[in-house]
Amino acid sequence: MVAELSAELIAQVQQAAQLLRSAKRICILTGAGISAESGIPTFRDKQTGLWEKFRAEDLASPVAFARDPKLVWSWYQWRRQLVHDKAPNPAHRALAQWQSASASVQQHITLITQNVDDLHEQAGSEAVHLHGHLWKNRCSQCDSVYEDDPNAKDKPLDFDEQLIACPQCGDYIRPDIVWFGESLPVAAWQTAEEAAADCDIFMSIGTSSLVYPAAGLAQLAKQNGAQIIEINPNPTPSTVVDLTLAAKAGAVMPVLIDKVINKSDK
Repeated sequence: MVAELSAELIAQVQQAAQLLRSAKRICILTGAGISAESGIPTFRDKQTGLWEKFRAEDLASPVAFARDPKLVWSWYQWRRQLVHDKAPNPAHRALAQWQSASASVQQHITLITQNVDDLHEQAGSEAVHLHGHLWKNRCSQCDSVYEDDPNAKDKPLDFDEQLIACPQCGDYIRPDIVWFGESLPVAAWQTAEEAAADCDIFMSIGTSSLVYPAAGLAQLAKQNGAQIIEINPNPTPSTVVDLTLAAKAGAVMPVLIDKVINKSDK
């Protein structure tokens, strides 16, 4: 893997590893870029097929669901079909390996994601989801959690576009996603803020760090004395970033985490 990195990037990875090895508390924020490396389209990608005439912003909102719940539910079922066979990439697996080894290297790692897929969990990580979960549903009216059949783990995935009525109140079931115009989950956001404010290093992976409120986490960390590391093939014009690794996370993270866990400079 090291052979695939440029000499400049290898030097930057070494620098990042040295910073991370000296840190006790690390806060990590991941975004669409890390999932894109597993083949999951980003929210800003152009819609395809039957959905190409729609903008994602026009479907992912309470207003859109109230106006045409069948349309919005069908779109999310289509999105689920797009991602159901996607697997964690080397960046997801490296983060999971780091979390697993964190106690042995005397570090505390909080992983926060803006992504709604479950690739972090598939890789073995524990992640705080700021924008909800694509594979979870709840009632659009009473917020009751909806599980079709929680005991049927081997049941084939169901992408039926038929609307579902809430067993509690009778209103329609919706995806457990944070839509435009909605607030982030209180508990998840509180965890994210506390981790950012109390970390030695804040890492931004595969996200522009320009969309609020998540973008404010790096600033919060900086204000409290943390150093900021960004991993993104398209670096953002952020004044708070101390070190940028301009590469795909899947290429950089396995090398970086190996150096952190094994405390190796080779």
